[in-house]
Amino acid sequence: MVSEISDDATSKLQSLRFDRARLDRIGDWMARYVAQGKYAGSSVLIARGGHEVYHHATGLRDIETGLPFERDTIVRIYSMTKPVTAVAVMMLFEQGFFSLDTPVSEFIPAFRDMQALIPGAERIDQLEPCPVPTLHQLLTHTSGLSYAFNAGVLPQAMAKAGIGFDGGSTPLAEMVGRVAALPLAFKPGARWEYSVASDVLGRVVEQVSGTALDRFFTDKIFAPLGMIETGFSVPETDLRRFATLYASHPDTALSLKPAPTGVPILRTIDSAGDSCFRNPAGFSGGGGLVSTLEDYMRFCEMLRRGGEGSQGQLLSPQTVAFMMRNHLAGDIASMGPTSFAEQPMQGVGFGLAGAVVLDPARARAPGSIGDFGWGGMASTVFWIDHVLDLSVVFLTQLAPSSSYPSRAELKALVHGAFVDGNVDRGGLEQDSFEVGAPVSGAGML
Repeated sequence: MVSEISDDATSKLQSLRFDRARLDRIGDWMARYVAQGKYAGSSVLIARGGHEVYHHATGLRDIETGLPFERDTIVRIYSMTKPVTAVAVMMLFEQGFFSLDTPVSEFIPAFRDMQALIPGAERIDQLEPCPVPTLHQLLTHTSGLSYAFNAGVLPQAMAKAGIGFDGGSTPLAEMVGRVAALPLAFKPGARWEYSVASDVLGRVVEQVSGTALDRFFTDKIFAPLGMIETGFSVPETDLRRFATLYASHPDTALSLKPAPTGVPILRTIDSAGDSCFRNPAGFSGGGGLVSTLEDYMRFCEMLRRGGEGSQGQLLSPQTVAFMMRNHLAGDIASMGPTSFAEQPMQGVGFGLAGAVVLDPARARAPGSIGDFGWGGMASTVFWIDHVLDLSVVFLTQLAPSSSYPSRAELKALVHGAFVDGNVDRGGLEQDSFEVGAPVSGAGML
């Protein structure tokens, strides 16, 4: 373990407005989660203005084998796939293939003649006609779709129909067809509810582009960004780096409640040897990707830089800014959600497949107005702060993400290490993120 930082690195940290000792608190916090049996292992990467500020990895990626959680560990990012799908949609949007008000039935005819559950419905057959959801409503989770793990009549019907975008053996087109065969939980636009909407959008990308979703992601997003270790499957040669997924509940990983009190539980629910991520038949635009710390930071940096990647512009700065605006009338809480979500609901709005901080005080976590980010079911999270010019990626593998308040704690730690009260860009040049050139090596394993 590296325990010393050079004078040059210390000076660089100071120029980036971070305090070295305060950054080290992040590693101490991560170590506590491991020591207390909450997480098997985790890693974090923080960059400011394209310069790496801090990296730390601790614990194990697999308890049984004792393999360490490292910088290049491959993890399931689950719903951090959603912003990638949104970028794919907006790339096609920029080419004039559709407007965001286009009904999804234009691309998937099975969504024609939609019906929604009546308010207060107790049975799946209590229905009324409704409009077809638009692409914008799919992007903002206001479409009326849901998830099988949410509460309510529709989620129960989804579970019974076997609707789950977990890779598995069901192709994307078939699974989306099952979604279209059910009614909506509410009329489009009436509420916000976390849903399989991004999976439906993945099928839209396939229909519009004439390309399978995995191929579109690789050719149009991952290759231009240098994200060579991100995809819908883990190659056999890389399985040793693939982390085991653990659950915090003795019964099911999708028990969306805080972890049980007392001794924390780490129960294996998906390991490298038998994972559906080895050779999936279905490509989930809502939660099907695996990635690494550096790869996902490349994606974050593209968004921070207004759509610019190492090989050119994926999206225009105007489009990226549009994606990161709040597209709801108020915060998520004002839309009456009854569903699970990866982020707080009060003081937080929603853009195109990501949360937007409207009021850090109401969200009860330090941050800047306009912070954009999202998380995944395995407790991963990222956010981009344009006020402080920050990109942060945190990876671990514990389901569900509601087990512990690690995301709010990490935000407090990151902001606690930032010591420039002027909160400007500090004269930083807007460099591209460079992998492997850390400012700080403190606490690295």
